[in-house]
Amino acid sequence: QVRLVESGGGSVQAGGSLRLSCTTSGVYSRYLMGWFRQALDKEREGVAAIRGDGRTKYADSVKGRFTVSVDSPDNTLYLEMNILKPEDTAMYYCAEALRRWFSPPSLARDAFGYWGQGTQVTVSS
Repeated sequence: QVRLVESGGGSVQAGGSLRLSCTTSGVYSRYLMGWFRQALDKEREGVAAIRGDGRTKYADSVKGRFTVSVDSPDNTLYLEMNILKPEDTAMYYCAEALRRWFSPPSLARDAFGYWGQGTQVTVSS
């Protein structure tokens, strides 16, 4: 069983930056890891994903503002968020696929089987 723990959420003003971290108890070659978010009364949506070879995928709403990365030795997933907007306000979750991933990076919820508890990000205008 893989355990994911997020940190780094908080409250910022629009235009500010935050970096989210997610430690995982298990990373293997050909992994797929990602960040999702869920705003109040909305569906959980994929934000960014990264595959073991470094290929990434981003939601259109965050392209050019968010960057996903992995520090392999520390088994830590990051999400660098810049130029934050009020519409980025949500609970952010990290996720990891259940098995090795050979397809292109995906933002589909059913591609992931392990989930963290979430960290809240609030952006004020």
